[in-house]
Amino acid sequence: MHTHIIPEHMPNWTDKFGYGDFIYLQHHKAGFAKMMKGNQFFREIESNCWDPELRIKDYAKFNTQVQVVCTIPVMFSYWAQPDDCLELSKFLNDHIADLVVRYPKNYIGLGTVPMQDADLAIQELERCKDIGLVGIQIGSNINDENLSEDKFFPIFEACQELGLAVMVHPWNMMGFKSMTKYWLPWLVGMPAETSRAVCSMIFSGIFERLPELRVNFVHAGGSFLPTIGRVEHGFNCRPDLVAIDNNVNPREYLGKFWVDCITHDAKMLEYVLDVQGPGKVTLGTDYPFPLGDLEIGKFIEDMSLPKETVEDIFCDSTLQWLNLNKKDFII
Repeated sequence: MHTHIIPEHMPNWTDKFGYGDFIYLQHHKAGFAKMMKGNQFFREIESNCWDPELRIKDYAKFNTQVQVVCTIPVMFSYWAQPDDCLELSKFLNDHIADLVVRYPKNYIGLGTVPMQDADLAIQELERCKDIGLVGIQIGSNINDENLSEDKFFPIFEACQELGLAVMVHPWNMMGFKSMTKYWLPWLVGMPAETSRAVCSMIFSGIFERLPELRVNFVHAGGSFLPTIGRVEHGFNCRPDLVAIDNNVNPREYLGKFWVDCITHDAKMLEYVLDVQGPGKVTLGTDYPFPLGDLEIGKFIEDMSLPKETVEDIFCDSTLQWLNLNKKDFII
């Protein structure tokens, strides 16, 4: 339920819009492309970032049939002019919707929307549902603003009304410029970003106001679950600072949202399963990127978990999160 894909060919959005550091691809050798951020090299990617047939074959090696796909977070472009971000979002969403149509037994799609403009975001949410996407992926913050800001609530409200799931992915990590060495934004910043998103949504009362909203926080919820004791203690000892918008203990929300299983650590996954319940833990991989779990499900199979728990992680929890029926994917 957590994989990333990008179209093989895209416009040079910087040239098209006349500003900014939008991502485009330079196909410099067979099977590889450079992701360029404006005129700066960002990352080299391989054809498994865009080739649907190759991805299906990669997954088959691990007895996995279905991929939930969404864009690469650097494509969010929340910093852009809203109309331009909407155009980019439509391009990416149409690409994923086409995959779902061509490979209905292998791909499930999540869209992206211009979160910086609620009206345009809701407009694209409605279109996402019309073209067959079952949810959206959003960033852990929007241009450094927390998800608790009132301006974002109508988007979450529309997701609930439309029955669209939400996947929260860390991006635009706080403190990025001060810790670029040692890959710290990815190793330290991303887990903190996800906890920032969870806490923002809990403390602002979003889950109280929207009880049917189905949200999944990737990377096993980041640092939120391992630090729930500290978060709860802060809630109890300084309610004047923490409980100003929602007086429900944050521990009460364990098991009311989903997280994926990307812990890279069997003991940590055991803890996550214990506090969340297996029905709220989904099979994430972050494929095709190296920090993900690219031996899909292997360490879970090696853990001697109950059969029902494994089935929850491998399939049932994701179907529940996305409100889908297993029989629709049986070949």
